[in-house]
Amino acid sequence: MSLCAVAQALVTFHIIGSKPVYTVTGLLFTSTLGIYNFSILLSKPKHPERSPYKRVRWFFAHYRLMVTFTMISLLSLIPLFFLLSMESRILLIFLSVLSFCYSLPIFSVGEQKFGLRNIPGLKTFLIALVWTMSCVLLPVLEAQDLHLADISMRDITIMIAKRFLFIFALAIPFDIRDLFSDRQAGLRTIPVAWGEKNAYLFCQVLLAGYIVLLFLFRNNGFSLDFWGLTTTAILMGWLIFKSKWEKNEYYYFFYMDGVLILQYVILVGFRLVLGNSYAG
Repeated sequence: MSLCAVAQALVTFHIIGSKPVYTVTGLLFTSTLGIYNFSILLSKPKHPERSPYKRVRWFFAHYRLMVTFTMISLLSLIPLFFLLSMESRILLIFLSVLSFCYSLPIFSVGEQKFGLRNIPGLKTFLIALVWTMSCVLLPVLEAQDLHLADISMRDITIMIAKRFLFIFALAIPFDIRDLFSDRQAGLRTIPVAWGEKNAYLFCQVLLAGYIVLLFLFRNNGFSLDFWGLTTTAILMGWLIFKSKWEKNEYYYFFYMDGVLILQYVILVGFRLVLGNSYAG
């Protein structure tokens, strides 16, 4: 997941025509690693060795190692944080609060405690929001602060909106996979509220909206970036459709999440292979 966050930041730098800012990519890698590990540590089951999920059994079989990685990752955020612009720091403070409130049971109704993820309809929205702000707005703020790119507010808004739709569509199949456990835990996710079939259909609608916004971005129309990102969206739509039958957990973490990395690879590949002929 840390590599996915880095790849998504590189996608942003690519489409705004900026060189990568390695402070941003380094911070995204360590923060994603630290927060995801921290979330798993918080949700430790009573008997992790009996968990139906292979990743949970592996994580807690290497408990000390993963705690060490988590601490190192979170501590490394301190120097990286102060290397960023003031606007980026404010954004990161906001996202950090959201990320920890997502998992930590800091709210209470009577004797029942809960985190933001337990509020009906918020789970997938918050995931998409945090990923979009981290991997789109943060790179844009730093690129503009360092005078590496000049992008209008209109295009920043379109870029945020289209990436939000993309991440939102990607997150829903994970909720569909966890439909039974989320229902048992009382989480009102989209699949729980709308049903599995409607949730799959909603994913395709989100991806269609994403492709429309791709066309509008910077008024570039059918550019190389448009075709590269559209190819990724079509592939993801097919993977989401196929996930109806494929329930292996590594299908989701390797193929589904892998699209976030593949998106950058395809963008670079289109530019290298088709750049000259397209320009001509």
